[in-house]
Amino acid sequence: MTVRPPIAWGPAAAAARAAGTPLVALESSVLAQGLPVPANAEADRRMRAAIAARGAAPVITAMVRGTLTLGLEGDDLARFLRREGIAKVSARDLPVAAAQGRDGATTVAGTLAACVVGGLDVFATGGIGGVHREPAFDESADLDELGRTSAVVVCAGAKSILDLPATLERLESRGITLVGYRTAEFPGFFTASTGLPLPASVDSAAEVAALLRSARALRRPGAVLVVQPPPPEAALDRATVEVAVEQALGEARDGGIRGAALTPFLLAAVERATGGASRRANLALLERNAALAAEVAVALSVPP
Repeated sequence: MTVRPPIAWGPAAAAARAAGTPLVALESSVLAQGLPVPANAEADRRMRAAIAARGAAPVITAMVRGTLTLGLEGDDLARFLRREGIAKVSARDLPVAAAQGRDGATTVAGTLAACVVGGLDVFATGGIGGVHREPAFDESADLDELGRTSAVVVCAGAKSILDLPATLERLESRGITLVGYRTAEFPGFFTASTGLPLPASVDSAAEVAALLRSARALRRPGAVLVVQPPPPEAALDRATVEVAVEQALGEARDGGIRGAALTPFLLAAVERATGGASRRANLALLERNAALAAEVAVALSVPP
């Protein structure tokens, strides 16, 4: 029987950790499943640069040949970017991937589980999963992991393909601290406006850091979910996105697309329907979220 190390730090991430550099976790599923080639490599470059420019270090999480890796880089990262047989790995899939020595790109839920193992306090992503519009029982594992992982998660709200009001209700029922960053409205991933008010908002990375400290002092088990809209120059019109999503849902229904394949299928269909505008918005918001997460990580490194 082959015994594999359960966790490994990539060289760059390990060096940053040893030097006390603030760390920002990044998911790998957006690179291996969410964005097509070569946009995924552009996303990787832009997120890494945004984090480094603010004095923090990126830590891409992934399962690499059965080892939970914190700091995917080098040839392994290149392989993931080529999307060569990389499975989509949620939190529940980590033990199977580890035992079978498989490669796997971590989703939001999988990355949150990795944050627990690696002691990472800040995570930047694009949009979280939530309650799907159809079928009614389809809910992302992201919600449960957000409810039990103590970390700051920076995102652009929930993906536009989801039932956003229902997703907000689930966030509330799971006790997840939800705040807007310089916005009082829940963003819809590609769009800044959804008409859904937020319970609270903050204006600085230092305030976000204070929220995590307060949550931990109060022994709250879940995440501090920080949502910010996509950059104004890249955000899409709400009506345009809604039409594209409805068209994408029809295509998925006709093709019998369900389960883990549904979200990537819908995002690709929306991209086609918007003439590539949704991809440009996705790249812009990923960079913006990475930048804010880095500022939060730096703020957390400063004693209160």
